[in-house]
Amino acid sequence: MTDSASVESPAPAPAAAKQARLHPDILKLGLVSFLTDLSSEMIFSVFAIFFTTIAGASASLLGLIEGLADFSASSLNYLAGWLSDRSGQRKSFAIAGYGFSTLAKIILLMSNSILGLSLFRVIERLGKGFRGPPRDAWLSGVAGEKSRGYSFGVHKALDKSGAVLGPLVAYGLLRWLGESAGTYRTLFWVAFIPALLGVAMLALIKEQPGVRHERESVAQNWRAISTGFKRFLIPAGVFSLAYFSLGFLLLKAHDLGFGVTDIVLLYALFNTSCVIVAPLAGLLGDRIGRSRIILLGYAVYGLVNLGLIFATSQWELVVVFFFYGFFYAIDDSQSRAFIADIEPERRATAIGVYNFVTGVLYLPASLIAGALWTVSPNLAFGLAALLSLAAMACFILLQPARH
Repeated sequence: MTDSASVESPAPAPAAAKQARLHPDILKLGLVSFLTDLSSEMIFSVFAIFFTTIAGASASLLGLIEGLADFSASSLNYLAGWLSDRSGQRKSFAIAGYGFSTLAKIILLMSNSILGLSLFRVIERLGKGFRGPPRDAWLSGVAGEKSRGYSFGVHKALDKSGAVLGPLVAYGLLRWLGESAGTYRTLFWVAFIPALLGVAMLALIKEQPGVRHERESVAQNWRAISTGFKRFLIPAGVFSLAYFSLGFLLLKAHDLGFGVTDIVLLYALFNTSCVIVAPLAGLLGDRIGRSRIILLGYAVYGLVNLGLIFATSQWELVVVFFFYGFFYAIDDSQSRAFIADIEPERRATAIGVYNFVTGVLYLPASLIAGALWTVSPNLAFGLAALLSLAAMACFILLQPARH
């Protein structure tokens, strides 16, 4: 597929991409994300196992809570994006979102019951949803047009570097102190510290305001968004139905004989793969067009699910986790760079709408996966592979970058 020249243009060679083309705020915001992910992923790397084994919740309840968490992460996206574009402010909304996620972690320090864990998982994601669109609009605004994919890729690599270190810290604590309720409580306390540091660092970054649309209502805002972006929502929505929680991959690993501490290492491998691939995928998207990168992400996810169906040994699952990180690097960074390309005026709103639509669909996706899992895990993986193929077909037919 060839993208229109007005939307995407070839970038200079990768060597040039690394020479002063990154705005300093890309690295600063990346460091904030690094600290936040270091905190969050220390917790999330053990959450699925802790929730089902220590707290005693079922896999079906895990699916429900993960779906609700994904929904809560998207529920405020549209509002946050619209408010950010309306006011032109990015920093204040980002600080509010990061701060809310940090405060939510206090729940873990007070209660380890099923109800407490469920509330934490859902409420913490509300902060993520509120900070995402303003921060990503901030990123797209300071990134050069011809290096936008690389900028988003570098930010994602820094973000996921925290997700690499977080599980390793969790692994070290579990190995040192043993797998007990007391160890998990210590882990939650340690995880709280970098979250606070991230909020403090964000407060020191200079504001980079966007264009104001002060008198624009939500309805007017939606009508003004580009046709290309609205077309992109269709394949993105189809693909979202295939996107179940990573917790199910961790349960698959547990079923194949991986212990809790080994699963933490698998989680670190997934994030390491993401760190390595994200900047490279961004550079590739800048050179060949992000439409091809989006399609590549859908294809890799479909293949990952086929791999989960046929994986019967631990080394095969290790390979699957590596390629899952490959997919995540593309999907989580380049989809937003693609949106910034096709919606230059109201980026915070567009990213908010995208996060909201996909997040709403993550809830039924996780519920369906949880229900199918009780019958056979392979049914959940097979459906995800088919929906990935359907999303590719929709994207090719609708060609959002041409509109």
